[in-house]
Amino acid sequence: MATKNKAITREDIVSKYMDEVLEKEQKPKSVYHFAKENGFTEAEFYAFFGTLEGLEKEIFRLFFANTVDLLHKNADYQEYDMKNKMLSFYYTFFEILTANRSYVLQSLKIDRNPLKNLVQLTSLREAFKEYVSEILTDDYRLEQEKFQKFQEKALQESAWLQLMMTIKFWMEDSSAAFEKTDIFIEKSVNASFELMNVAPMNHLIDFGKFLFKEKIYSK
Repeated sequence: MATKNKAITREDIVSKYMDEVLEKEQKPKSVYHFAKENGFTEAEFYAFFGTLEGLEKEIFRLFFANTVDLLHKNADYQEYDMKNKMLSFYYTFFEILTANRSYVLQSLKIDRNPLKNLVQLTSLREAFKEYVSEILTDDYRLEQEKFQKFQEKALQESAWLQLMMTIKFWMEDSSAAFEKTDIFIEKSVNASFELMNVAPMNHLIDFGKFLFKEKIYSK
């Protein structure tokens, strides 16, 4: 008696899509072609995703979701202040990106138009901005006398731009174990918090020196 094939899951589709992009070095032409070549039906695809573009966005959102899940499994995480939560997020997020580096590099360079590649990050952007708002505690707001002038939306947008800069740096990083990206993360997060604190400029100067050295001596 024939056995019924195991129902395909959201995770199965994500995995098959990532594999196909890597193996063929291009995106599937359509949902029809993608489903047919991977042994499931269009109906099964549409049970989880509306379009291939939606699937692409979901992959980067899953990188984010997995990061937050790992952070919350750390009993000490909830006791961290905002700065250390942000540092923990960065280090964990880039560990996950590194584990999927081949796909990330391929997917973010696959189209000649860079803006089209960045569309994949829109769900990640919204999730990250919400995360920034969540870790911005009332205690932190009260400690910052000038924070009232720094609108929360502006903080979210600047944090997103910082994350994008870090992704770009990581994509171009050729150091062993991406140690330069770790340095970039530490110095850029320190610098951003110095700006919010309107504090001494030591970290900003340190970050500036690091960027100058990377741009001048890595040529």
